Amino acid sequence: MKLILAIVQPPKLESIRGALERIEVSRLTLCDAQGYGRQRGHTASYRGHEYKAKLLRKVALEIVVNDDFLDRTINTIAHVARTGSEGAIGDGKIFVLPVEEAIQIEDGTRGPGAV
Repeated sequence: MKLILAIVQPPKLESIRGALERIEVSRLTLCDAQGYGRQRGHTASYRGHEYKAKLLRKVALEIVVNDDFLDRTINTIAHVARTGSEGAIGDGKIFVLPVEEAIQIEDGTRGPGAV
């Protein structure tokens, strides 16, 4: 089992969610996130005054998948989250971490069956 942590642009969320459902990945956790990488923020205007917004809004998706779903999940997220054919700075990142154990609280199911 693996935990996929995908940091993506908020406008891509519904497209990603729909694409994941089509490949039968139907469970995920969503968190609002703020941060910056190579973008280094942006300049915005509020009531006529310019200011530097150093943190940009992102969405963090946390998805635990069994090993046989790993590649298709990563490929789907990467394809749908990419801006244009070549991508752009700020499209996001995908991290993959090992999961030691999964336990379904409802009935105590453990391991891959709990995912």
